[in-house]
Amino acid sequence: MTTNQLVIDQRQWERRAEISFVCPYQLGIKQGRRVAQRRSDRGAVYVDQYGWRLVVCVLAIVLFSATDAFLTINILSGGGTELNYFMAILIEEGMQKFVFTKLALTSLAVIMLTIHHEVRLCAGIRCRHLLYIFLSGYACLICYELMLLQFIGM
Repeated sequence: MTTNQLVIDQRQWERRAEISFVCPYQLGIKQGRRVAQRRSDRGAVYVDQYGWRLVVCVLAIVLFSATDAFLTINILSGGGTELNYFMAILIEEGMQKFVFTKLALTSLAVIMLTIHHEVRLCAGIRCRHLLYIFLSGYACLICYELMLLQFIGM
């Protein structure tokens, strides 16, 4: 048994709007389905064990921080001045307080960046990239301090 039914067009308006001259998808202001991240990439990934590169980077940053404190004390004993106002106040209060505070602040910052190492900050830059940038910055600082020590003859 077949029944013929009349199909009525119930659309009242056109769903698709015309593309404007300035399209937010093309400018990168609004991401389309193809450009948007996958659902699994939206949140940060937290792990119990970290990769060896990250661990070596973290340990090197902390060691460079301790080396920086040691070289700073040597430069100050050779007649140099501390330009960082906060650290200068700590040095005036005592060398132990200076070294402890410097290592504590560096360690806390490195721990926080390590915990959130997969968090995307902007445009593909993750927190772990900041750790690598800090490592290279500390390496340059250590080289600069060694040049200063060589310049003052210590």
